[in-house]
Amino acid sequence: MEKLSIGIILGSTRPGRVSPQVGNWVKEVADQRGDAHYEVVDLVDFKLPFVGEEGDQEQIHAWSAKLASLDGFVFIVQEYNHSITGVLKNALDSARGEWNNKAAGIVSYGSTGGARAAEHLRGILGELHIADVRDHPTFSIFTDFENFNTFKPAKLHLEVVQSMLDQTVAWSGALKTVR
Repeated sequence: MEKLSIGIILGSTRPGRVSPQVGNWVKEVADQRGDAHYEVVDLVDFKLPFVGEEGDQEQIHAWSAKLASLDGFVFIVQEYNHSITGVLKNALDSARGEWNNKAAGIVSYGSTGGARAAEHLRGILGELHIADVRDHPTFSIFTDFENFNTFKPAKLHLEVVQSMLDQTVAWSGALKTVR
């Protein structure tokens, strides 16, 4: 059986963002498992126009093709103003069927571990027919980042990340049979 493809989606494009550090760390952990093919999908690489506005159709098609090639997702979500970033919401809204019947894990960070952003994301994922998994690693900007900008996760998070990946891979495999 072919390995599943899981995209680790970086949910921020802001200057000074730390999502690449978090996403790359999750990928390093995931790659050691050998149970799926994991890749970082950085929204900065897709210049998506706002939904409803004219824009580069090639970028929209590239985004759709990337999503279609993936069996599941891990969202790296940072909390801004108690929610997800506008660029992530736009990326979610820029596709429809490509999301359907796939699974997702959520890794969040912020002053409250990004919990409020993750909860907002869960509602959106449900509308897109994405099954989000229960286990959810949360990182505090105060304790898991040195000087608020260098990711230094506490070892205690590793168990939750592994469990989230277990669930994401299992559900992604199960939902692949539906597609």
